[in-house]
Parts: sequence; structure tokens; C-alpha cells
Amino acid sequence: MVSRKQERLLRYVEDGNVLKLKSYLRKHRGLSVTFTGHKGRSPLHVACAHRDDAAARLLLKHGADPLLQDRRGNTPLHLAAHQAVKKGGKVYEDLVIPLRRACPAAMSVLNEDGLTPEDLLRSMKTQQRQPGAKEENDTAKDRADREWYQKLFAEYEAEFYTECGRYEEDLSMGDAEPQTYDAWAERLAREYAAKRSRGAGTRSRQRAPEREEAGKEKEKLESEHRRYLERAHRRQEERARSHKEQYERACTDVFERASAGSRPLTYGDIPWPMPGGTVEEMVAVILHGAERSDPGTYRRYLRGQQAMWHPDRFTQRCGDRLAQGDRQRILDTVTALSQALNKLANSTR
Repeated sequence: MVSRKQERLLRYVEDGNVLKLKSYLRKHRGLSVTFTGHKGRSPLHVACAHRDDAAARLLLKHGADPLLQDRRGNTPLHLAAHQAVKKGGKVYEDLVIPLRRACPAAMSVLNEDGLTPEDLLRSMKTQQRQPGAKEENDTAKDRADREWYQKLFAEYEAEFYTECGRYEEDLSMGDAEPQTYDAWAERLAREYAAKRSRGAGTRSRQRAPEREEAGKEKEKLESEHRRYLERAHRRQEERARSHKEQYERACTDVFERASAGSRPLTYGDIPWPMPGGTVEEMVAVILHGAERSDPGTYRRYLRGQQAMWHPDRFTQRCGDRLAQGDRQRILDTVTALSQALNKLANSTR
């Protein structure tokens, strides 16, 4: 389910407002940019469809998944390649190349039409080599129908010359009864049906290795996608662990320094779990690594955090050391964090 923050992020991408998008991502660090909205498209899909290379680069930097497919099986690289074919080399350099560098495997992903981004880009190269050339759309069925009409014409021509030539040269020739039109047409229809049947069997045998190869390629892409998600999860876990360690060190340093009578504490000096983050992000850092499998230990840990951020306790500990310009802002944030922890503690009872 898409959160309100993600809806706003997607709106910035749709509006092409890169400055707001960059500021929003900086403010909400850790916000996932890999999610789907209308037509199963992610923000990276939308950026590529709008040829917004700046937004696409920014989303890739923040962990957008280049292998995510929409409802038609298109990856962001499919949409970028389609735009490059329509608009030319600049879109290719600004949009396709960064996506290809970020995830080379995306070049081989098949969509529902059986096309890869590489197939789409190949058509662009063909147009560049042969400007104005008409695209070839002659299918196997068209070729078979053309062969049928050619054979029909040849049979008609042969019958015409045989019948007309005989009567012109010698009216007394005693040839056997000529084949009727219905019998002739039925015979040609049987031959044509047999030929189509043999052709279908041959095409089926030819497609079997292609299906097998496509299955192997799909398995390879799925494996690479799993590894990509695992790496992203590990990076997220490392960031969360780093935030938790910094938070614990800062609590010890800042609160001890406050009690020792050091300089006034500004808003930036307070050991917030996530500096500059929302209350929800702060609570997430506090709970990272907490042992939830043991209810008793978990509740004791929460009580300790509630006591640390209780407004009265915080005022007793640090109230006389708060800088006057930041005092109200600090106390408002402490109150909001305390309320969130109390609500969480009540839900675990």
C-alpha cells in the first residue's frame, strides 16, 4: 500500500519538479522509492515516460529498482528506449545510458509483447542506418498466403494454355476428360492445408529452443533481482544500525554533558534518534534491534525510552541548559516523541 509520503513523491515526479523531489528525499531519508501506482508504474517508470533524466538519476541514487515491471511487463528501461526511438540520440545519452549502467540486466527483460529494451533500441539503429526506409511487416502468414496465390495463378495459367493450345492446334485430339474446376480447387486446398500444417510443426519445433532460452534468461534475471533486493536490504540494515549506534552514543555524551553544566543546548545538540527526521522515523531508530521475541525484555526497554523522553524528566535533566531560541521547538519535539512511545507501549500490553 502506498503511503501519503510516497504519493507526494510520485506527484513531484509526475509534475517534473526535480528541486522539490530532491528536497523531499533529503528530508525523508530512508523513504522507499520502489513502489507502484497507476498502471503498476513506479516513480522511475513515470520519470522515464516523461523523459525526465534528472528525476530518473535522482531516483536511481536513492535505490529505485530498474527491474520493476508494470502491468504490461515494461521496465523503466523499456519506456526510456521507446522515448529514445521517438526523440533520438539525446534521450538515449541522457536517459537510457544511466539506466543501463545502473542495471545491465534490464536490457534483456521481456515485456508482454516479447520485446526487450535492446530490441527497441535496435530499431532505432536501423532507422539511423536507413533513413526513411519502410518498416518490414511481412509475417509468416502473409508469406504463406502469397505463395498460395502464386501457386493458384500458376495452376490456372497452365490449365489455360493446355486447354486453349489443344483446341487451337488440333480439334480432333482425343484427350481424357479434363479435371473439373471444383475438383481442381479442392485438390489445391488440400495441398495448401498440408503445407500449412507442416509449416506450423516446423515453427513449433523452432520455437521450443527459444522458449527454453527465454526461460533460462528469466531465471537469470530473477536471480539477479533477488540479489539486488538482498543488497538493498543489507544497506538499509547497515544504515539503521549506524543510526542506532550514533543515537546511543549521543544520549550518553549529551545528557552527561548537560548535567555537568556545559554550554547551552541547541536543537541540533539534542540526541534525536533521527536528526531532521519525523517522529515515526525516530521511533523506528529507537526500536531497531530491540528484542521483541521476549515481551518482558521488550517492555522494559520501552519503559526506559519513555522515561528518557518524558517531558517532565527531560525538563528536570536539561531544562536549565536549553538555549532560549530553541527551547520551545525542543520541548515540542520531546512531547511528540514521548506521546508516540506511550502509544506504542500501550499497544503491546
